[in-house]
Amino acid sequence: MTTLQATNQKYEVVDGNLLITGPQPPGHQAAVVALMIALKQACPPGLMVALGSIAYRPTPNTTLRPDLLVCPRDYTPTQPPLLAVEVLSPATRTTDIVLKRTLYEHHQVPTYWLLDPTTQELTVLHLTHTTYTCQAVVQPEQPFHTTTPFPLTLTPANLH
Repeated sequence: MTTLQATNQKYEVVDGNLLITGPQPPGHQAAVVALMIALKQACPPGLMVALGSIAYRPTPNTTLRPDLLVCPRDYTPTQPPLLAVEVLSPATRTTDIVLKRTLYEHHQVPTYWLLDPTTQELTVLHLTHTTYTCQAVVQPEQPFHTTTPFPLTLTPANLH
C-alpha cells in the first residue's frame, strides 16, 4: 500500500493529471506570507484572502490551488477567484508562467499576479475579454497602486 504524505506538498489536477509541488524554498514561503499579510490588511469585509487552502475547480477534471487567492466570502470553488497569485520558485517557474497563466486566462480569472522573490518583481496581468494583458511589471523599489480587487499599495522589495 502506498501512502501520500501531504506535508509541504501541493496537489493540483490539470485535465485529470496530478501535479505535485514539493516543499518550496524559504524565500518562497516568506514572500507568500508577506503578500498575504499585505492583502489581508487591505481586504474589505465582503472578501477574503486565502493561503493555498481554497481550491479553484473550473472543470470536474481541473483543480488549481494558487499560492494566494482573493474571493468573495461566499465563494464556491467553481467560480473564478477575483485574484490568483503565484509566487515563482525554481520548481514552479514554468508551470506558473506558462501552464497556470493559460489555465487562469482560459477559465476567466480576472487578475493574475506573478511574484518573483528572487528578482523581487511583481507581474500584474488583467483579463481583457479572453486574453491577459500585462498591466505592469513592478520593480523591487517601485510602489504599486491598484484598485483591483480592492485598493492596495505595495512595494515588491518589502515582500520577503
